[in-house]
Amino acid sequence: VQLVESGGGLVQPGDTHSVSCAASGFAFRAYYMSWVRQAPGKDYEFVAQISGQRNTTDYGNSVKGRFTISRDNSKMKAFLQMNNLKPDDSALYYCSDNTHRGHGTQVIVSS
Repeated sequence: VQLVESGGGLVQPGDTHSVSCAASGFAFRAYYMSWVRQAPGKDYEFVAQISGQRNTTDYGNSVKGRFTISRDNSKMKAFLQMNNLKPDDSALYYCSDNTHRGHGTQVIVSS
């Protein structure tokens, strides 16, 4: 199993930004995919989850209404669109098949 996150960067408060996850080595479409994040000095926080066939999504309370998780099973990729970003969204963002996770991609929200 390999999960590779990309797309992190420095963005301003209020911006929209997206991160991606490229998956390989497993039956991607059969698995729920999740995004979790970890800010410096804090515990991991659940961000979002999507079912294999994309018909069920769930979000953490702190991002509900601002973030959207999606996936493209044909390309074995998962995505996280983040709207109205806040400084508290700054973290290392990881994608996960709920067993494995990648190395993460850093998102910093700062003016």
